[in-house]
Amino acid sequence: MTKEIREHKIETPKEKQNRHKAMEAKTILEKIKHEFKEPPKAMDYFYNLYESVHCRHEPLHSNKVKVGTMCIQVPSEIIYALDAVPLRMCNGFYTDDEIGSDLLPSKSCPLVKATVGLFASDNFSDKPDVIVSPTTCDQKAKSGAIIEDMGYSIYDMEFPRTKESEESREYWRRSVRKFTKELSGNLNKNITRKKLKESIKKVGYAQHLYHKLNILRKNSNSPILGVDMFLVTNAFFFDKIDNWIEAVDALTKECEQRVEDEFNAAHKRSPRIVYTGSPPIFPNLKIPLIIEQSDAIIVADETCSSNRMFNDMVSVDEWFVNDMIDGVADRYLKGCTCPIFTKNEDRKRRIIDLVKDYKADGVVYQAFAGCQVYEMEQKSVLEAMEREGIPIIYLESDYSPSHLGQLTTRIEAFVESLKNRRRKR
Repeated sequence: MTKEIREHKIETPKEKQNRHKAMEAKTILEKIKHEFKEPPKAMDYFYNLYESVHCRHEPLHSNKVKVGTMCIQVPSEIIYALDAVPLRMCNGFYTDDEIGSDLLPSKSCPLVKATVGLFASDNFSDKPDVIVSPTTCDQKAKSGAIIEDMGYSIYDMEFPRTKESEESREYWRRSVRKFTKELSGNLNKNITRKKLKESIKKVGYAQHLYHKLNILRKNSNSPILGVDMFLVTNAFFFDKIDNWIEAVDALTKECEQRVEDEFNAAHKRSPRIVYTGSPPIFPNLKIPLIIEQSDAIIVADETCSSNRMFNDMVSVDEWFVNDMIDGVADRYLKGCTCPIFTKNEDRKRRIIDLVKDYKADGVVYQAFAGCQVYEMEQKSVLEAMEREGIPIIYLESDYSPSHLGQLTTRIEAFVESLKNRRRKR
């Protein structure tokens, strides 16, 4: 009798990392797909996209030069015009956060730790050829030097900390012109009038489609959940732009039909929420998920991983290269409401406008532990909401799967208070 000897394969660190990340991604996707009312059929494209990239680790851009961006302030129109693809490197995986925790102070922002952890592991489905790091938040700016020490090519893009003055506007314009010149030289490609115009129009059309879909959420019967919308906008970080446009167009048409059919993705009395604060990055969607599991629905957001990415289209008077580059620069400065600015009244006004326009019942303000700019600005935002009589809750969280019970209890209590407030009207 012969014994069958099975070869025991030992996982490499990268294989183990990929397996853990696939489990994180799959867990969130399964909850979104199966714990709520029937999601739009067009969402299958996005579910499959996340499974392909994050569960099976399949590349999307093998035949393209890839430009990693550390922030949404890097102009994607310039990158597309140079026949490259922008990949936003902001990371939502707890697996990578644990790797980054060995390299950064314990009180660092989990998003930054996860991003640094991904670079440290050198484990990408689509590895960036060059990384652009704007001097927006301090931790991201400093992390660029750490990533560069790992052997990656980093370009530091200077960003002003005020936006009201003509000096800051011109400073940023010069920075974008310099970035365009440097990237063009790095990729050995000239930026042409035709290519830049096409790129501006394509990104503008993507923005148009997002707003067309987003405005449907103003209806009393919102046709799509907030967690699904975060998947759609997060996909813009890494998807092929033509595929994303086609998928969002199909989703918009289906949601328009849902509005006609009076389909409600939530329940009739579900409180309507505006979400703001640190960006929900897949698969760290635990706070949006808890909100909608608690019988509320997110109808709008003011975050840099969703709504803020699509604010303000490029405005051009003359379609010459330099004029278009300046128009691109203006779009990224004027529309930005990031708390890194010394004064940020625009953000408070935008949140209040979203509450009124989307008939929201309250605001959820979430900050990552260690994300100082959002932590520091929460007090002034809470005071602004209180002056307007808008209920708001402040939550602090990280990427750890622990503390879910405490967060759930607080969110459920807030949702119940909004329901009681509705009944008294």
